[in-house]
This record gives sequence, structure tokens and C-alpha cells, in this order.
Amino acid sequence: MGDDGVKNEATEIMGLFQVLPRLVVFDLDYTLWPFYCECRSKREMPSLYPHAKGILYALKDKGANLAIASRSPTPDIANTFLDKLGIKSIFVAQEIFSSWTHKTEHFQRINRRTGVPYNEMLFFDDEDRNIEAVSKMGVTSILVRNGVNLGALRQGLAKFSQNLDSSERNKQKSHKLSRKSSSSERDQS
Repeated sequence: MGDDGVKNEATEIMGLFQVLPRLVVFDLDYTLWPFYCECRSKREMPSLYPHAKGILYALKDKGANLAIASRSPTPDIANTFLDKLGIKSIFVAQEIFSSWTHKTEHFQRINRRTGVPYNEMLFFDDEDRNIEAVSKMGVTSILVRNGVNLGALRQGLAKFSQNLDSSERNKQKSHKLSRKSSSSERDQS
């Protein structure tokens, strides 16, 4: 399936969900492309996983903002590859730097730059430790095994919807509880 076919299928998948994430964040190495940047040369022509480009453009067309969170020790190579692939300009934030924080610092910077709350973000990465750390921040996070693909997109949007629904229910519960406690305080006075 070519980029257009993937894009069309990704668009159909997104149509199944009432609310989409405001920001979708991607790792680079073994998430968007099948290699580590630091093991490559800037002179090489990189390639993306087969579904990556179609998914990126479908999300963009549906109004989702896109960002990168990569712990690469070679941001110069990563940026060169994004340019060569013609996708650098579609990302509203690109946090590409070496770090021991399992991407929490990357997400803090993305949050400051975009103003998008963590619970309105969806994140794809190939490392458990990054998924765990970023999930604790309130970001819906999906572990990918062989790069981002249509199955991961469907899983991510489903989990995002579930998380959004449960946070809405929790807001309603806490609102009801605060109304109950304030009315019982009035009854006692």
C-alpha cells in the first residue's frame, strides 16, 4: 500500500473517533524510521517505515498538530534526515537532544512551546521506559514494535478516547462531590 492508500485508510480510522488528540508526538529511531541516527551518515538517504508518511499526512489533514520527541545524541543527523524526507516542516515542535530523563524534559518543552495539555497528546515510541515515564505525565502513550503503522494508530486513538472519557467522568464525579459538600455545608449552617 502506497502513501496515499495508507493516508486514506488512516483518515478512515480517524473518522471512527469523535475526538482526536490536539497533538501527536513521535519518537524517531525505530518509530518513524528503522534505524538509529547515530549509526548513519548525513550523506545517506533515509527511509521511513512503510505507513509513517501516510499517517503523518492524514493526521495533519485532520487538524492534529505533530511533534517530535527524540533522545538522539546526533540531532544534526536527525534534522538532516527530516529535511531529506521532506517532512521537517510538518512538525510544530522538534525536541531532539540526548537526555537521561526518558523524554519527560522533551514533553515539558513541547508543552511550553505548544500550550497543549498533556492529556490532549498522543505519543508513539519504541521504548518501554519512555512510554512509562511519559504516561505518568498524563500523555496517552503507545509502544510500537516495528515502527508506527495503521494498527498502532488505531490502538492509540482508541486508548486516547478511553483516557479522555475516563478523565471526563472523573471531572463530573469531582464536580458532583464538590456540589454535594458545598450543599451539605449550607445545610449545617
